[in-house]
Amino acid sequence: MQEEKEFIEELLNPKTQNQAFQKLLRDYQRPLYNHIRNIVLNHDDADDVLQNTFVKVFQYLKNFKGESKLFSWMYRIATNEAITFINQKAKRNGTTSEALQSKIVDNLKADTYFDGNEIQIKLQKAIVLLPEKQQLVFKMKYFEEIKYEDMSEILGTSVGALKASYHHAVKKIEDFMKNN
Repeated sequence: MQEEKEFIEELLNPKTQNQAFQKLLRDYQRPLYNHIRNIVLNHDDADDVLQNTFVKVFQYLKNFKGESKLFSWMYRIATNEAITFINQKAKRNGTTSEALQSKIVDNLKADTYFDGNEIQIKLQKAIVLLPEKQQLVFKMKYFEEIKYEDMSEILGTSVGALKASYHHAVKKIEDFMKNN
């Protein structure tokens, strides 16, 4: 934790800021991109949200209190940015976020950055049908293998509630996969 505190001081110090921010990008760009991509599904949208995430991280780092890990704080920002992005895009298109996500899943085959097969598309269709919280928990646990304790910090929910959400999500997905 002391090492992280020193790193944050480097990020805030104008003399070491550029070098520290380059390290931050190197360390977190890929995992944050993957996390965002799991939520928004589209590569170009994920790039946009990732850029917004790093802008917010840089902008609000001075307000970071260190009550959670830097990783958790950044993931929370990325999660909120991704959800906001989906909601705003749905609103612009005059539809719901659920309908928008269904449409995106239907278009995954055409996405040159998607290398999945029919089963993965079917899985994405099942995930889109879940409530937002269950979607997030399932994606974070299943695709990113994030520990419940870290997820709890990121989503601000108890470990028990997260385990229950994951369990319900898995059941619903299994039912969908069997019946479709």
